[in-house]
Amino acid sequence: MAITPDTKDWTWVLERACPECGFDSTVVAGREVPRRMRENAEVWVALLRDDPGVRARPGGDRWSTLEYACHVRDVFRLFDRRLALMISEDNPTFPNWDQDATAVADRYGEQDPGVVSSELAEAAHTLAEAIESLGADAWARTGTRSDGAGFTVETFTRYLIHDPIHHLYDVNAGRTHAAGPGGSR
Repeated sequence: MAITPDTKDWTWVLERACPECGFDSTVVAGREVPRRMRENAEVWVALLRDDPGVRARPGGDRWSTLEYACHVRDVFRLFDRRLALMISEDNPTFPNWDQDATAVADRYGEQDPGVVSSELAEAAHTLAEAIESLGADAWARTGTRSDGAGFTVETFTRYLIHDPIHHLYDVNAGRTHAAGPGGSR
């Protein structure tokens, strides 16, 4: 069953707390993001290992735990590439990424949870290391999303961490109410 594509611009999470998941990026420094990514990845690994209904969608408009985990893995990979662009180029424009088309094309719901678990943990670790390796001068470098939204490395990392945190909320809340995948273009 198809999920209605998320067309929201989630960059507002850089200015105020998310009313759904409660995460407040305004009180998080970019240097804290690698630790939070690793902690978040550990939770996803446990969910993929321990959730017997990992492939089941709790409703027609919400992804399964496995589909959300695939998305989070791909977000970590995408942001690693975008971070590399921000460091190597002056104000690059990121290629567009259609998260909904990727979910369908890559058949998120059919992937092996054990493989996704390993890949997600590796992608989180790789990106966390890349962020940790940044020098003081790198945090002000800029990049622009294909829709025109601009980021510094600092805001980019704070924007990033909301996505996997929010999707843990989605997985837990999905058992009680409906919402779309949300988040990370």
